[in-house]
Amino acid sequence: MWSSLFSYLCSTNREMKFGAIDIGTNAARLLIGEVCYDGDHAYVKKHSYSRIPLRLGDEVFDQGRISKKKTEQFVDCIQAFKLIAHIFEVEQLRAVATSAMREAKNGEKVQEKIKEKTGVNIEIISGQIEAELIFGTFFLVDFDKTQPFLVIDVGGGSTEISVFENGQKRASRSFELGTIRMLRGKVSKKIWSDIAAWIETEVDAKIPHRLFGTGGNINKIHKIVGLKDKDTLSTSKMHDLLNDLEKLSVEERIDQFQLKPDRADVIVPALEIYLFVMKHLEIQEIAVPKIGLSDGMIYDMYLKSQG
Repeated sequence: MWSSLFSYLCSTNREMKFGAIDIGTNAARLLIGEVCYDGDHAYVKKHSYSRIPLRLGDEVFDQGRISKKKTEQFVDCIQAFKLIAHIFEVEQLRAVATSAMREAKNGEKVQEKIKEKTGVNIEIISGQIEAELIFGTFFLVDFDKTQPFLVIDVGGGSTEISVFENGQKRASRSFELGTIRMLRGKVSKKIWSDIAAWIETEVDAKIPHRLFGTGGNINKIHKIVGLKDKDTLSTSKMHDLLNDLEKLSVEERIDQFQLKPDRADVIVPALEIYLFVMKHLEIQEIAVPKIGLSDGMIYDMYLKSQG
């Protein structure tokens, strides 16, 4: 009975598929999905997920700009995503770019080139808007939002930390600390003390906070250690995994942990960032709801379509 009802609810929304393109520092992703309901609880039903290791940050953090060759690959990537979205007959396609495009000196020129070649307008969004879109997905997660909680999102170019109390965002900050940035040696030593100082100012350690992690790396870490979907990830398991990975070359990580090449190098700095933040938060475990920016984009498009 219930499965039939859920199928009916989604089928009534069949024409409301949305496409979300997330152009990160490490990879570009396309999620095709629609919003369905399980009783009063909404969720994003995912129809298709595509990921291309574009690695914009490799050039941007080294040279400050996106090369002609990389721009051509970027155009091809968006063309492919646009075709997939067309096949799925999406109601709306939205594309956003984060840290690498924000910092590229020729970011706006690349943006114009892609619009000219593909017809897709890429929004270069701030870290604040990025954090707000990610938080939007937390309305889809079933937990008591009146209790204090925090959200950490670690990307290739930046890390966003948000503090929520009584269901409202009380503080949020985007830091120029990311996995690709660390691999390229482009992280200021001061950023670590800045994060520690911000946490001390904005988070009352005496009040228990639930901690959530978002992003491809924490999702993969959660999977590697063999946890079930709703199991929390402990700092002890994270430290154990970090120790194991640090002993291996990138090629050995790919072989032993079945990692993609563009994940095998960034997963170590990701663990270091999460563990640093968790240490200063004095929190020993993190929940991994496996939602992110693209889910937030789809939910945001859906809400706006409802007027």
